[in-house]
Amino acid sequence: MNNEQLTINNFSVPIGLYIHVPFCDGKCPYCDFYSLRGSEELMEQYTNSIVENIKYYGGQLERNADTLYFGGGTPNLLGAKRLTSIIVAAKEAFGLENAEIAMEVNPTEDLNGFLSEIHAAGVTRLSIGLQSANEDELQLLGRRHTAAQAAKAVRDAQTAGFYNISLDLMLATQNQTEESLLRSIDFCASAGIQHISAYLLKIEPHTAYYKNREHLTVPDDDEASNLYLFACEQLEKRGFRQYEISNFAKPGFESHHNLKYWHCEEYLGLGPAAHSFVNGNRFYYERSIGAFIRGDAPVQDGKGGDFEEYAMLALRLSEGLTDQSCMGRFGYPLPVRIKSAAKRYEKIGLTVSDSDGFHFTRKGFLVSNTLIAEILYSK
Repeated sequence: MNNEQLTINNFSVPIGLYIHVPFCDGKCPYCDFYSLRGSEELMEQYTNSIVENIKYYGGQLERNADTLYFGGGTPNLLGAKRLTSIIVAAKEAFGLENAEIAMEVNPTEDLNGFLSEIHAAGVTRLSIGLQSANEDELQLLGRRHTAAQAAKAVRDAQTAGFYNISLDLMLATQNQTEESLLRSIDFCASAGIQHISAYLLKIEPHTAYYKNREHLTVPDDDEASNLYLFACEQLEKRGFRQYEISNFAKPGFESHHNLKYWHCEEYLGLGPAAHSFVNGNRFYYERSIGAFIRGDAPVQDGKGGDFEEYAMLALRLSEGLTDQSCMGRFGYPLPVRIKSAAKRYEKIGLTVSDSDGFHFTRKGFLVSNTLIAEILYSK
């Protein structure tokens, strides 16, 4: 646990809480998140450390939270009893009144009893790692579940009382076509869920996919772009509104926790590899469960929340950047040079501008990293 004193923030705005649960029963070949296999002893030590840190930071920050997100890894491997103890500690330290409490789960095992227990503990939102509803694509992704298991997990969640359920889809995977992608989209839509996260596959260094990248049969850049645009159109037809580059929701079911990231709001992340933005400062824990359990202090990562950072995050959202939001946060409207630069890209279909600001189109989202840099740093 970090024993350094924190600057106490007088802000009344609630923060978000993120808990990184690093345990997994195997490593997917595309995954670069910090994860490892966990023994019962190690998971118990980890849980105790998380609870201690929650109590410590709760006393130091003296701020309420209105979201709690369990990511991974595979949080359900920790078990309902340990997860409940973390939720109880978080409520005592950070309030969490009427909060969104979200949890990622993988449908590799029968989750029926587990889902009822975590729902009773206060979890309100589930994110289920489907990735694809096609068995051949699941095998190529190294997933250890079937589409039938994912469908059962959704039904069991609904029976347990969950009405806010998200499914993950992966785009531009090996051998994926518009036809196979449409089957996955229809699988999600017919399951009666409220949210879909659809991510383009990115081959990251230090993954099995990266080591074997010369032999992968993934779509090229143009094909990947077409699959993304196809997914956006088909999801919209089925009532899922795009509100962020990779996220689509029925009205009112956007992820409140993730919106904190994209609105550049503050959050506390606990667990190995977790990042935080608190009291204007960014810091993160090393990718080491041993260091976290020992109580090693997080690594300081400088100040956060300036205009450039805020703008880069806001432009991931369909709402984009506006004079009103900029004025509310910084006390001044969007710089004229930025609005003028964004207007130039409207001619080639990458942006949409109006008198209050601008946002990216879906084609703009596909080149967002380059486009953001060219607009924000234009002269």
